[in-house]
Amino acid sequence: MASSSRKNVLAIVLAGGEGKRLMPLTADRAKPAVPFGGIYRLIDFALSNVVNSGYLKVVVLTQYKSHSLDRHITTTWRMSTLLGNHVTPVPAQQRVGKRWYLGSADAIYQSLNLLNDEKPDIVVVVGADHVYRMDFAQMVDAHVESGAAATVAAIRQPIGLADQFGVIDVDPADPSRIRAFLEKPTDPQGLPDSPGEVLASMGNYVFDADALREAVTRDAEQEDSAHDMGGDIVPAFVARGEAGVYDYKDNDVPGSLDRDRGYWRDVGTMGSYFAAHMDLVAPLPIFNLYNSEWPIYTTYGPQPPAKIVEGDLGKPIKVFNSILSPGAVVIGGQVSTSVLSPMVRVEPGAEVSDSVLLPGVRVGEGSVVRHAIIDKSVVLPPGTRIGVDPEEDRARGFVVEDGLTVLAKEQEVPR
Repeated sequence: MASSSRKNVLAIVLAGGEGKRLMPLTADRAKPAVPFGGIYRLIDFALSNVVNSGYLKVVVLTQYKSHSLDRHITTTWRMSTLLGNHVTPVPAQQRVGKRWYLGSADAIYQSLNLLNDEKPDIVVVVGADHVYRMDFAQMVDAHVESGAAATVAAIRQPIGLADQFGVIDVDPADPSRIRAFLEKPTDPQGLPDSPGEVLASMGNYVFDADALREAVTRDAEQEDSAHDMGGDIVPAFVARGEAGVYDYKDNDVPGSLDRDRGYWRDVGTMGSYFAAHMDLVAPLPIFNLYNSEWPIYTTYGPQPPAKIVEGDLGKPIKVFNSILSPGAVVIGGQVSTSVLSPMVRVEPGAEVSDSVLLPGVRVGEGSVVRHAIIDKSVVLPPGTRIGVDPEEDRARGFVVEDGLTVLAKEQEVPR
């Protein structure tokens, strides 16, 4: 069996999702372009994992509201072209008819020209909107060694949560093989080595290139297919006995700590997006952004350092359990358990707690912000109250969901 290090690997990042459940954060941008953790975009985690794994030929399939995503990729993810390395955004091209992508499998089918040009042996397919660290080279090694045509990355979850996931039923005689793929089952079997757990699909896959090409082409001919990688392509490989599973617990990322090893968060809802931020600001972070052996790459422009300034007449300032990004300024206010993105400004006497403020937000003097997510460039007039009274927030046209008050990009706030 040839070593994966000798294989030609192409990485495909699926970044075409609308992200409806993250409205209004996705009202003006694709879900993978949503800011996260102060200085990042969600797609930075997938791309960082791919390039840290040593795979430097990457295409990003985009579709909905892709301008800010394309701009971020083209200005941030530049690599030397001397050896053919690249991160290339590829919009829906209508190569097979006057239609957009019908699903993730159709996105790959409509982009088979990329495989024809690159001629890879192996294709790594990953989603663009999860927060985690993963060495895909280890998964590719396991895939090559197994002899499977397709391998699905899976994370262990309590069996009681199985009805929230696509669950992988493994063959007890060979736990590396998938016996069935179950969509949100109510009575699943536990794992052979852990009866209280099931394996949930992470939305990351490794394929033999020829097998992937054949599978998406066959799927494109099926009128009753949803043309989805997890819902249609993987079950087809399972039915032929050609699908393997890769247990995420076996992935050993350099620099990981016991506390954040195996961390993975799907930020598909407002509640999970907020919870992932709270994981970052915990005194002992559940997800560690400071792992220099497996960095998360991004760019945030020529911002000055963050600054904390005493207020008028020496008013006390309190900042704790929070992330202050470059350009953030706190003047005599209080910030706790929050994430302040670049160029956020908190004026004297203002209080911000348990909140996520995206770039350019201005919190006026004496304002109170609690349990809130505020999108870019929102200006809160002095004395504004956000997240204090949910009914008051709804009456002013703000989204109230999962116990959070959410303001859209540049949304006007009445005085």
